Amino acid sequence: MVKITICQNREKQYTGFCCSGHAEYADAGSDIVCAAVSVLVINTLNAIEAFTEEAFDARTERRSGLIDVTFRRPVGHDAQLLLDTMVLGLKDIQCNYGTDFCYLNFKEV
Repeated sequence: MVKITICQNREKQYTGFCCSGHAEYADAGSDIVCAAVSVLVINTLNAIEAFTEEAFDARTERRSGLIDVTFRRPVGHDAQLLLDTMVLGLKDIQCNYGTDFCYLNFKEV
């Protein structure tokens, strides 16, 4: 299962997120759930880096599927919108494929 934890402060501003695991929906190389989650997460980070001034630290580990991101300060409007879009897509994946393959939760920090 892919587990995604979205971290937000009390004002619901994103402070980071952690994505880890493999969906195991299908064999490696054919797993559409893993591919969809990966595309959403990586494209969101690329867009934040390309289109905003947000500073973040990211740690990755290919074997475990880990992508751990911490923003150096709560994000501004543009990054907030990009992250809202990522969360919308992740919720849709969880809804369509179930929590056995993709589990999304939120943590107040």
